[in-house]
Amino acid sequence: MLTWGLAPWVAQAQLASLRAPIAQVLAGKRATVGVAVLDLATGDTLSLNPGRYPMQSVYKFHLALAVLHQVDRGRLSLDQKIRVTAHDLLPNTWSPLRDKYPQANVDLPLREILAASVSLSDNNACDILFRLVGGPKKVERYLRRLGHRHVAVRATEEEMAQAWDVQFTNWSTPRAIAALLAQFHQEPILSPASRAFLWQIMTEGPTGLKRIKAGVPAGTVVAHKTGTSGTNAQGVTSAINDAGIVQLPSGEHFAIVVLVSNSQETVAVNEAIIAQVSQLVWQHLAKRPRVIGN
Repeated sequence: MLTWGLAPWVAQAQLASLRAPIAQVLAGKRATVGVAVLDLATGDTLSLNPGRYPMQSVYKFHLALAVLHQVDRGRLSLDQKIRVTAHDLLPNTWSPLRDKYPQANVDLPLREILAASVSLSDNNACDILFRLVGGPKKVERYLRRLGHRHVAVRATEEEMAQAWDVQFTNWSTPRAIAALLAQFHQEPILSPASRAFLWQIMTEGPTGLKRIKAGVPAGTVVAHKTGTSGTNAQGVTSAINDAGIVQLPSGEHFAIVVLVSNSQETVAVNEAIIAQVSQLVWQHLAKRPRVIGN
């Protein structure tokens, strides 16, 4: 088992050979792109353009971990009913949950709200969960207890919608997200049941089909969370993100995080960047023999 959070990252020989091909994908793009890759079988790592990037909805993965931690402690239950009122279902935001229950005033199981937040990236579901656990700062404190320092969770989806700059208060380095993904996959930070539920809702969602998933063969298991911002009046898109765990043909896995920030490219170009990086990593690691003992 590998230990993450405070562990140093070193680009070792195997993944280091991808540095130049990935840099070529990024060359000439009017965007800042952070990349982190972690081979979960060997601990081999690669990081390009480290720094703080706005997470946007990628942080719904972090929130889900915090919610499920409370489930495991017996403070919440996936089957408990949450009253969802019209006040919870804001009109001017992405919310399949609101579209499903336009009359509101329904009692929904926590598992449905979690699935909407993670699988569908529902902003109203996200903020219902934030209120349930005590707000963004409580989620950040949970991440600190897990050993993660290079991440900040400060604002709800509703707060991010109020002003452009607020989204930048929810930031992470790419490798911090990869480290958290690895910790979720390899360490018992959640019960087996909670881990299985989060894995399921991360693999079943329809979002981001042109991002990490577009770079790997059809049918490949990808547990991931996307993040997407709007575009401002200057034509700048602050975040087109995808972060996840990909299963190789050997049954082993790698974590990959690609955060496209402050981009003046189209959404199609931004998503293609993520897909091309994903394809390069897949092609490289899929050829590797299974690591003995993993």
